[in-house]
Amino acid sequence: MQGQKSFDELQKMIRQFVDERDWNQFHNPKDLSISMSLEAAEVLEHFQWKNDEEMAEYIKTHKEDIGEELADVLYWVLLLANKIDTDLSEAFQKKMQKNAAKYPIEKAKGNHKKYTEHAA
Repeated sequence: MQGQKSFDELQKMIRQFVDERDWNQFHNPKDLSISMSLEAAEVLEHFQWKNDEEMAEYIKTHKEDIGEELADVLYWVLLLANKIDTDLSEAFQKKMQKNAAKYPIEKAKGNHKKYTEHAA
């Protein structure tokens, strides 16, 4: 296995993979988004109809399968970000700053409510 890769390196791998197959012509934001959503649904299938105990056991015995589905989701996320020229590292950091403002520790710690439900 190769070492850890940055978002930039992963996006370069995807661009090369797609370019070698001449698939860019088929990729538009709508279809990439649909593909991402479909792959996310495949992640959900692993957990559908399982209680907490069943899920814990299932994860132990199917970790690689679930990881492959998560990698498929990441593939489409990276491909869409590349297509619309979005720096995911930068976008993620900005989003985490917004999340920190919406969910300050003193209001959100141990609380699963949405930020709009927090007392002012």
